[in-house]
Amino acid sequence: MTSKDCGSHTHSRRKLIRRIIWSIIFILFVIFLTILLIWAILQPSKPRFLLQDATVYAFNVSGNPPNLLTSNFQITLSSRNPNDKIGVYYDRLDVYATYRSQQITFRTSIPPTYQGHKEVNIWSPFVYGTSVPVAPFNAVGLDNDQDNGAVMLIIRAEGRVRWKVGTFITGKYHLYVRCPAYINFGNKAAGVIVGDNAVKYTLTNSCSVSV
Repeated sequence: MTSKDCGSHTHSRRKLIRRIIWSIIFILFVIFLTILLIWAILQPSKPRFLLQDATVYAFNVSGNPPNLLTSNFQITLSSRNPNDKIGVYYDRLDVYATYRSQQITFRTSIPPTYQGHKEVNIWSPFVYGTSVPVAPFNAVGLDNDQDNGAVMLIIRAEGRVRWKVGTFITGKYHLYVRCPAYINFGNKAAGVIVGDNAVKYTLTNSCSVSV
């Protein structure tokens, strides 16, 4: 074989490799475009969360000055998938409470689950904190709120979700849920006594959701 034949063979081989690479790129582009079109046509909507109620077992401030908060709640949180053809995987979902932007309880993890089309999931986790230090300016506000008999808390849920369209499953997305909870401690009639010093408050508050 002459050097000319070798050069021609090498050139043909490189040309074949380039064709294979471009074919793979084209196929991947078509797949990506198809998924994008399906996604746009289906128009996925975010899950809708609702804070239904909160049972308060403890909410006490201690210390000198009073800046240590011990709290224990059981909340009922529901989530509805409004999509007709898209499922939702909740890979991770942590729930906790905040007061004036400060976290006052530990995070409680909800077990991973799959939510089908138009399905509703209901969770009843406990959120609690023991002797959690409260910032000085929040301690003053908390003391005033307790004197007035009502406290505004925010129940938050954070996690990771994936969308399922047919057999295709997307990557993970961050999920942020924010639910206002107005607890009227000063009026026991606003709730239902369910045990020793435990009061259940019906809230039915819609939550803001961002993905």
